[in-house]
Amino acid sequence: MSRGSSLLRFLVVVLLIGGTALLLRARSGHEQIPARLDLTLFPQQIGDWQSHTFPIDPTVREILGPGDFLSRIYYVPDRPYVDFFVGYFSTQRTGNAIHSPKNCLPGSGWSPVEAGTVQIPIAGRETPLTVNRYIIGKGLDRQLVLYWYQAHDRVVASEYWAKIYLVTDAIRSNRSDGSLVRIITPISHNETADSAEKRAVGFAQQAFPTLGQFIPR
Repeated sequence: MSRGSSLLRFLVVVLLIGGTALLLRARSGHEQIPARLDLTLFPQQIGDWQSHTFPIDPTVREILGPGDFLSRIYYVPDRPYVDFFVGYFSTQRTGNAIHSPKNCLPGSGWSPVEAGTVQIPIAGRETPLTVNRYIIGKGLDRQLVLYWYQAHDRVVASEYWAKIYLVTDAIRSNRSDGSLVRIITPISHNETADSAEKRAVGFAQQAFPTLGQFIPR
């Protein structure tokens, strides 16, 4: 990517974020907060997957800001686990924005090795989900990451489009709620990245239909 195009992209993002903040602050007094179930009620069993809930570190919780969060490990005997995280924000006024995993993962020592997107067919849904697909590494360890932004029955991979939709939704329906959904699974030393992807995608296909009760449409 050229220096000029990088600068243009940076300026567009700055203007978009700044405009979003001003708009949401101006309309915050009459913002619509939709009803939903608390994420603590999310099923502890998804298909054959059982789970264990982990408390979020207080320092991380402070960085995330005010919101509703779920952090669970789902597991099936003799299979690598799936780390499932959902962060929901009922409002994204100034200071209450969703944090991109691209910024958080390097801070925990993981570096991107491969980046792209993958499509996930969902039963009963006309079009597949397009989500981010990352392979990250720390030393000899590798993990596969899927994540997406979800709000108002809309799933997007791009954080820039997520910001654009945030502005249009605030204008049209006076709502700024939204969420981040992230799935991580280790790539075992005796398996391929495709095998890990198949596991993560399979879990996403089973978990996604239930998310609508916790992430308002």
